Amino acid sequence: MSERQGSGATNGKDKTAGQNDEQKKVEEEFDIDMDAPETEKAAVAIQSQFRKFQKKKAGSQS
Repeated sequence: MSERQGSGATNGKDKTAGQNDEQKKVEEEFDIDMDAPETEKAAVAIQSQFRKFQKKKAGSQS
C-alpha cells in the first residue's frame, strides 16, 4: 500500500513540473536567420537524411 501512496504523490509533482515546462517552452524564442545559407544547407541535409530513413523504413516493411 505504501507504494501506491508514494506513486500518487509523485504524480502530483509531475503534473506541476509539466506545467512549468510548458510555460518555459512558450517563453523560449529562437533567433535563427532563415535566409542564411548555412540554415538552408542544414535544412537540406536534415531532409535528405529523413528521406533516406523513410525509404529504408518502407523497404523493411515490404
